[in-house]
Amino acid sequence: MSTGRGRDEGQSTVELALVLPVVMALILMVVQVGLVMRDRILVVHAARTAARAAAVGGDAAAAAVVGSHLEAGRMVVVVGRSEVDGQQLVEAKVRYRSPTSVPLVGSLVGDVVIEESVTMRREAG
Repeated sequence: MSTGRGRDEGQSTVELALVLPVVMALILMVVQVGLVMRDRILVVHAARTAARAAAVGGDAAAAAVVGSHLEAGRMVVVVGRSEVDGQQLVEAKVRYRSPTSVPLVGSLVGDVVIEESVTMRREAG
């Protein structure tokens, strides 16, 4: 006895098998973008921490590494001092290589370089 379905059996399984890899790749790409954005926020925080430490006379590079929760080996901190209109300023520049480690997506895209610069007035003392 025929049910009338005939050749359509299994069509949805085949369609899912064709679409699933694309959907998984898109999900993994969104996760990777989220991880890079998280690192961007942490780099901004590291630059602020380094500038603050330099403004009060501390070790800016150490403050940036400790306060950021980023890998120290991937981070470069440069502190500069200048004077503008009689005010002593410090500028902290942080450069970080954010790893792209999500499976499939990470191997297609190289590490992302994130840079941030913060300037603060040097405090007396």
